[in-house]
Amino acid sequence: MKFKLLIVFLLVISSSLFAQNKNSKGDDLFYGYQYEAAIAEYNKEKKKAPLKNSQVLNLADAYFKIDRFDEASELYMQVNKNDTIMSVHRFNKMLQSMSRSKNKERVQTFLKSQNAQLSQEFLENAAFNYELLSESKKANSDVQIINLDINTPQGDFSPAFFKESLLFSSGRPQRSKDVYKPSGESYLDIYSGKIDTTGNVSNSATFIKIPESKFHKSTPYYSKELNRFFYILSNTENGDMAFDNNGKNALAIGTLYDSGQFRFLLKDLSTSFYYPFFEASSRRLYFAANFEDSYGGTDLYYVLINNGQVMSAPINLGPRINSPGNEIAPFIHNGSLYFSSDVFYGLGGMDVYKSNIQDQEYYSIPVNIGEGINSEMDDFGFIIKEDGNKGLTGYFASNRAGGKGGDDIYSFQLSETLGLKTFGLKGKVVNLSSKDGISKAQIRLLSRDGDVLKEIYSNADGSFYFEIPWQEQVTIQATKDRYSIFSASYSAEGMEEIQRSSYNMGLAQLDDLIEIKEDKTVLKLNKFYFDKNKSTVNAGIITELDKVIDAVRRFPQLKLKIETHTNSKGSSAYNKKLSQKRSDAVKIYLLKNGLSPNNIIEAIGFGEEKIKNNCTNGVYCLDFLHKQNERTFIEVVE
Repeated sequence: MKFKLLIVFLLVISSSLFAQNKNSKGDDLFYGYQYEAAIAEYNKEKKKAPLKNSQVLNLADAYFKIDRFDEASELYMQVNKNDTIMSVHRFNKMLQSMSRSKNKERVQTFLKSQNAQLSQEFLENAAFNYELLSESKKANSDVQIINLDINTPQGDFSPAFFKESLLFSSGRPQRSKDVYKPSGESYLDIYSGKIDTTGNVSNSATFIKIPESKFHKSTPYYSKELNRFFYILSNTENGDMAFDNNGKNALAIGTLYDSGQFRFLLKDLSTSFYYPFFEASSRRLYFAANFEDSYGGTDLYYVLINNGQVMSAPINLGPRINSPGNEIAPFIHNGSLYFSSDVFYGLGGMDVYKSNIQDQEYYSIPVNIGEGINSEMDDFGFIIKEDGNKGLTGYFASNRAGGKGGDDIYSFQLSETLGLKTFGLKGKVVNLSSKDGISKAQIRLLSRDGDVLKEIYSNADGSFYFEIPWQEQVTIQATKDRYSIFSASYSAEGMEEIQRSSYNMGLAQLDDLIEIKEDKTVLKLNKFYFDKNKSTVNAGIITELDKVIDAVRRFPQLKLKIETHTNSKGSSAYNKKLSQKRSDAVKIYLLKNGLSPNNIIEAIGFGEEKIKNNCTNGVYCLDFLHKQNERTFIEVVE
């Protein structure tokens, strides 16, 4: 039996429990993990009478377990069409069996037909990974994978770093351990081996720092910050296995202090917990479990830990991470969450995925890290670290062909970042004046050649997130009707930088930039004045005209008309000529500093033709009243 599935679905059922249920012979064989025999018996039984839907699903699961995916997918589809008992977990198995029988096009067609029933995150995850895997075939091309010397014919999996050693789990025979009947191997135990300079591991032995147990003890994690071990173990009572009312024995998560003191952290007789991982910076203990709020099979959760005490209820990582399949083995490195999932859009069974974490709460689309680490079989229990000048060194387990046992541990070394590279950006579109988020703003991502790579709309609070396969250059744009245009271009280095934190795009609202004056719609500017009898733009005028330049940069489609007026001092002809020179000077400055001739429809000087008050020719007025008639407008015509 695959040890990945052993950890995810570990059930120890008392012998009396089967006697209490009225099962067919096919059921008994199926629940006893004898899948080929169960298939033969179910096929005999259905000749005598139709199988119940639950038995059809058992038969489909049995075909799935022995990799007969064509038969499995047809049976899953049969139940899906005729009944509503299909769980989301079996829904994933149906799509996974379609994919593994080389029917990926059929899967994508089926997904489109089910859009209304599936979550947006799930559909985005699937679409993005399909696109990424089809375009990026050469990920991890320099990966060097080594089957470790410590592997045995039994299952070896769940590697963990411990100083200069590697911890791992195994079902290899031990005198102190009985045989676990569902697997036919020993109850799991924790071992250690010495890591050499090549990444290989040797001299494996039972890890003596963790106390002995007659039953399962597995999936260790060592926190160097706490100098403490986290691991899972079978629930026991007075030295014997403890069962719930349904005859189930579950797995608990415990922690071992450097003093030798042991404490249970997560324990429930009816719920199993798997693969603990402690992040010291956030004090979060991540793990896998199958609670009622699961999105499919086994989901990833975390609880907060303080001084060895659990301080919160389990928090589900949500539908961006958890799928209708099983998610296990969380591991965080350099701001990214690595985990394994058997969701149907992977390369095979269980694949390793990577999601970038932003602000401790937001997880980007989990990306399949591609061929090399992932295969057509099960790949899980991934860990990684920097290794000096060597780059990256890591380990994972797999049941791929060519191994020594059911699951083997492999080491790998890489010179640079792992996996299929993507560009993801999270942020908000905000109003530059109010700083409020702008809903339904159009956000576009353009390639070097100007092709649209992605187009989305901001959420109600202005937030957005997108992710695309890596490009060497992009242009990011945002706009909305009656708002300005935001546009910025980045090379590869800039793209790396901006995706590390929240990215805000500020848009100016046109209504914030305009006002009504003298029955005209004009740009909102502070009043400015030319020097007496001059038409040269001075420093004060430049300050305001730069606002016009900024407005047109944000609203390139603006059509403007420049109007200049003088007071009534001097002759009407002189004032007319002076005002025209001033309008022309404004136009020249704007054209020299970014405006196009298409933006300026007209520049006109009215002289003293439109006096605002009684200060007309021949009327005595104080200077401040004459000053009221000196004005320049930038009218918005379109």
